Amino acid sequence: MTETTGSKSQQAYRWIQERIAGGQLRPGYRLVLGSIAGELDMSVVPVREAIRRLEAEGLVTFEQHVGARVSMIDDSQYRQSMETLALLEGAATALAARQLSADDLRRARDLNRQLVEQLDDFDPRQFTSLNHEFHQVLFGACPNPRMLALVDAEWVRLGHLRDSTFSFVPGRAHESVREHDALVDLIEAGAPLADIERAARAHRSATLAAYLSHEHPDEAPAAAGATTV
Repeated sequence: MTETTGSKSQQAYRWIQERIAGGQLRPGYRLVLGSIAGELDMSVVPVREAIRRLEAEGLVTFEQHVGARVSMIDDSQYRQSMETLALLEGAATALAARQLSADDLRRARDLNRQLVEQLDDFDPRQFTSLNHEFHQVLFGACPNPRMLALVDAEWVRLGHLRDSTFSFVPGRAHESVREHDALVDLIEAGAPLADIERAARAHRSATLAAYLSHEHPDEAPAAAGATTV
C-alpha cells in the first residue's frame, strides 16, 4: 500500500525525533536530507517537511551554507521547556484525573515504589526514564489529544536538552518521590481538579527551581515564583 506524503512526513518526523531524544543524534549533528531519505526509503520532500516541523519545535536549527543541525544545548531553552511543561502537564494531569482507573493508580504507585528503590543506588538516567513513565500514567488519559501532543513534545525537548536534571541535583529525587505520592493521593481522593493541577504544576516547578539553585543560584527565586502561581 502506498503511503501519502503526510504519513511519510510523520514517519520521518518520528524517526528523527526519537533519535534526538535517545541521544543517537547529538547537538550539532548535521541532518543530511538525502541520507535520511535513503535510510527511510522515501524522497527528500517528506524529510524536509519533518525537519521544518522539528525546527518549529526548537529541536533543529538551520545555518546558512550548512543546512539543518540538531540544536545545541542552551540553559534558557531548558528553563523555557520546564516552565511550559509545568503548565501543560499540570493541566493534562488534572483533565486526566477523573479518567484514571484503580489499575492506573496502582500502576502509578508501583512505578513510584520502583523510583524509591532507585534512591539507594542512584542512576539519574534510569530514574528519569521511570519518572517519565510515572507521569505518563497520570496524564496519559487526558481526553484532549492536542494537549497530550504538546506535553509529549516538551518531554522530547527536555530529553534533548538534559539527559537528566537529577544528574545535577540528585537530592531532588527524594523530594520528587514524596510529591508523587501526594499527587496520587489527591487523585485517588477525588480532590478538586484545580488542586490536582496546582500540585502537578508545583511538582514540575520545584525540579526547575532545584536545578537553577544549583547551576544559577541568582535566578532560582524568580524561576520558582514564575511557575507556581
